[in-house]
Amino acid sequence: MYFIGYDIGSSSIKAALVNASTGKNVAVVTEPKKEMGMFAAKNGWAEQHPEDWWQHVCTATKSLIQDTNISQEEIRGIGISYQMHGLVLVDKKGIPIRKSIIWCDSRAVAIGQKAYDELGNEKCSSHLLNSPANFTASKLKWVKENEPENFDKVHKFMLPGDYIAFKLSNTINTTISGLSEGIFWDFKENKIADWLLSYYGLNESHIPDITDTFSEQGKVSEEGAKASGLAIGTPILYRAGDQPNNALSLNIFNPGEVAATGGTSGVVYAVTDNLSVKESARVNNFAHVNYKLSSARIGKLLCINGAGIQYRWLLNNLDVSGYDEMNELAASIPIGSDGVTLLPFGNGAERMLNNRELGTQISHLNLNNHTKAHLCRAALEGIAFSFVYGMEIMTSDGIRPTVMRAGNDNLFRSEIFSNTIASLIGQEIEIYNTTGAVGAARACQLHKGDFESFGKQLINNEYVMSYKPDSNIKAYTIAYENWKRDLELTLQN
Repeated sequence: MYFIGYDIGSSSIKAALVNASTGKNVAVVTEPKKEMGMFAAKNGWAEQHPEDWWQHVCTATKSLIQDTNISQEEIRGIGISYQMHGLVLVDKKGIPIRKSIIWCDSRAVAIGQKAYDELGNEKCSSHLLNSPANFTASKLKWVKENEPENFDKVHKFMLPGDYIAFKLSNTINTTISGLSEGIFWDFKENKIADWLLSYYGLNESHIPDITDTFSEQGKVSEEGAKASGLAIGTPILYRAGDQPNNALSLNIFNPGEVAATGGTSGVVYAVTDNLSVKESARVNNFAHVNYKLSSARIGKLLCINGAGIQYRWLLNNLDVSGYDEMNELAASIPIGSDGVTLLPFGNGAERMLNNRELGTQISHLNLNNHTKAHLCRAALEGIAFSFVYGMEIMTSDGIRPTVMRAGNDNLFRSEIFSNTIASLIGQEIEIYNTTGAVGAARACQLHKGDFESFGKQLINNEYVMSYKPDSNIKAYTIAYENWKRDLELTLQN
């Protein structure tokens, strides 16, 4: 028997099939073969057709069934991960009223900031654990203000994962975790933030029914089965946004456990049972996948825009054959890059730097002594230092890390990058070869509450290696303090 998992991204849809008893990854399919496009009628806008996601889900599902030569009846559960903060609006027939306003669309920034100022920073922080900012609630308010004819047609709003679940099952519902990522959930009162809806002039009737993250959330309908190739009655057993799901995929559920991602941007996602919001202006707080009214589990999310994109920029602009050569060059240079420091913040405003846009900056470069090898080392260290800086922010907000786990992606494959972080935070980093779609598929078993087996499956199937703190901590500390001094001087300007 098998579980199927979907990862609904903004660039592609991934579908994974895992063995239900062992959790072993059987196959993964990506659709479309070329990256999905976005619609941007104005600068800062980003939209996609929800129906496109659905079509790619159907194509990927049929490909998995055909490629693995299994019967549809052998798939016993569905898990869904999805791009966070998107807005899908449907009418009473379930037809999308307009294109989805997705996570990277910034049109509602001013609306969220005005709400934060007028409702009060303290109330938003203590009840929502966030500013309304550019999240789903603010996007819905934008539609009300700017497209009243569309707003009048709204039956329900959904997050991207809710829409895919609806297309499969013809059932409209969502989760507390999902509502929190849209900034619709009041953590202090443990209910929908009706006061925020009232302020925005939104209708509580537009909010879908709430279902548990790990539960039977619906079953594949006759129409959903015909389109997708799945069997009628196959249950949807799990749903979560991509960052909480990435943490789940790495078996991150308990206070002190931290998940890290080192892709184009970097993410540190830490679980806590503390509702502290000291750093709510720089760190987002959402209900984690195992959040319960009786047992708070909060996912603190810190994003670093300038991460892997910095190293990729060097790859594209240095005379090198690839990342392996860059890593070899970097390894030939001592810790601290012989004094060269690099601030990697060249990918837009950084929330953890209070939305400052610093750009990438290289300092202390000596044209007689330094080479491209120094640039490679300084880039890896600079990105790693930005993660450590982010962890300091998380620590000031109550996080006490007990374990850090990361996927086997580009940056964490670098020994320099991973050793630098491990040494400076004094914490071993465990590396696992897993993905969001595989994690979503494995999560289907958790509706029975068997978290212990889930963790064992991850270790048995996906463990790659661990990076332990280096004994030469002094060299790392000196290098980090030099980098941090350059950052703070830059922030003063």
